[in-house]
Amino acid sequence: MKRLLGIIIVGVVFASCSNLYPNGDCDGDCKNGQGTFTWNKGEFTGDKYVGDWKEDMMHGKGTYNNSNGTTYVGDWKEGMMHGKGTYNNSNGTTYVGDWKDGMMHGQGTYAYADGTTYDGDWKDDMMDGQGTYTYADGDRYVGEWKDDMMDGQGTYTYADGDRYVGELKDGMKNGQGTFTYADGDRYVGEFKDNMMGGQGTFTYADGVVFYKGLWENDYPTDTLLQQIMKLFLETEEVN
Repeated sequence: MKRLLGIIIVGVVFASCSNLYPNGDCDGDCKNGQGTFTWNKGEFTGDKYVGDWKEDMMHGKGTYNNSNGTTYVGDWKEGMMHGKGTYNNSNGTTYVGDWKDGMMHGQGTYAYADGTTYDGDWKDDMMDGQGTYTYADGDRYVGEWKDDMMDGQGTYTYADGDRYVGELKDGMKNGQGTFTYADGDRYVGEFKDNMMGGQGTFTYADGVVFYKGLWENDYPTDTLLQQIMKLFLETEEVN
């Protein structure tokens, strides 16, 4: 399985705006109402917010434009992104969905510039819960997540037709699962750290059982079968 692309959100203010005025200019009502505030000094120079205000804070509906090209359009609460909103990063990534206290939280879709997408549950800026991760090359994982990693029950389908259905932990195949190869061969049993490890059965597409027993590091513990399997794999690589 592949390593997930990192998610980075930068450049949006998540703070009270009670001390804005020394750092920029307001057009409209930037206290309690509708207004546009443009920063002209400090670390946020060039940034601009257009929308609702409450008690000197971004609150309600509004658009934040960062000087680096990053934008957020949506709901705000007490100076933080909160509710429904769309985030467009200057690097080409986007997020559309729920926010809580300035973080992706709830349901949402994150799309990378290369076409990779994640659609599902979020918690505190991390993929957490049920979700679907589709890679740009066609691989796809559908299942449970925890702290930005595949964790729990899920199905990983490879672009070449291979498929794994079963348990995962810390982003790897761990526990009980079934790996079905595109040619119909199948392994059913235990996995450890992305490899066949523990009790399991490997069956060819025609129904003939190759080996049923203990596995370690993707190979049967039977010494003779290990040699046969390694020779077979080496032959396949050559061909």
